[in-house]
Amino acid sequence: MRRLFPVTDMTAHTAEAGGGEDWSLDALADAYAYPEPPEGEGAWLRANMVSSLDGAGQHDGRSQPLSSEADMRIFGTLRGLADVVVAGAETVRLEGYRPARAREAFADRRAAAGQGPAPVIAVVSASLNLDFSLPLFTEPLVPTLILTGAAAPAERVRAARAAGAEVLVAGDGAGVEPARAKAVLAERGLRRQLTEGGPRLLGQFVAAGVLDELCLTVSPTMTAGDAQRIAGGPSVAVPTRFAMASLLEQDGFLFSRYRRI
Repeated sequence: MRRLFPVTDMTAHTAEAGGGEDWSLDALADAYAYPEPPEGEGAWLRANMVSSLDGAGQHDGRSQPLSSEADMRIFGTLRGLADVVVAGAETVRLEGYRPARAREAFADRRAAAGQGPAPVIAVVSASLNLDFSLPLFTEPLVPTLILTGAAAPAERVRAARAAGAEVLVAGDGAGVEPARAKAVLAERGLRRQLTEGGPRLLGQFVAAGVLDELCLTVSPTMTAGDAQRIAGGPSVAVPTRFAMASLLEQDGFLFSRYRRI
């Protein structure tokens, strides 16, 4: 079963599968289109995460066991709309990140928006403890970026650049400052930003007050155990409020979208 609950009236306007909601990639791309920020006002940073009913953001270190076919369809759509996909180094390692690929379904839309054929992958890492022989660095359609701090190990910076990656400094110390990371990417024209975590990186974006939107899949699963939540790290002094922008349902999975108030 598929349902779409528009935020204008979440009870009276329910569209079921077969009633015009085919969840085509075009329809999803329209539904998840980035807002246009006012001229010169930087970037829009959205996160895409999945959570079990009992709050786990992963199972056995990976998000895939919590996912579904529809979740992966939305995952692909969000990537198809983004200028850049931002991910923490640990997530890149655990999830086996590969270069983003060009998809014909989004080619016309990306060309009209002045985007390249595929989003850039930007890896956040203080240590640059990454395997530069992996396809993410050796076979990208567009060069992979690494966001790090000014005090990052010089030999690892040289190794990254020798592998073809572009290293961008987004912090005065060893680590990355979330607001600077967002700004540095925007300065390169990468304004439609998507982060896929992991939890520590998302927690840093939340704590810094730079996350604009959360696309959260609630999976009809329970994991128990001690898995991380979708956002980790120190708590914020006052909880950050978000407003619901849309809600989709299929086979018990809820695909919600919230925007920061």
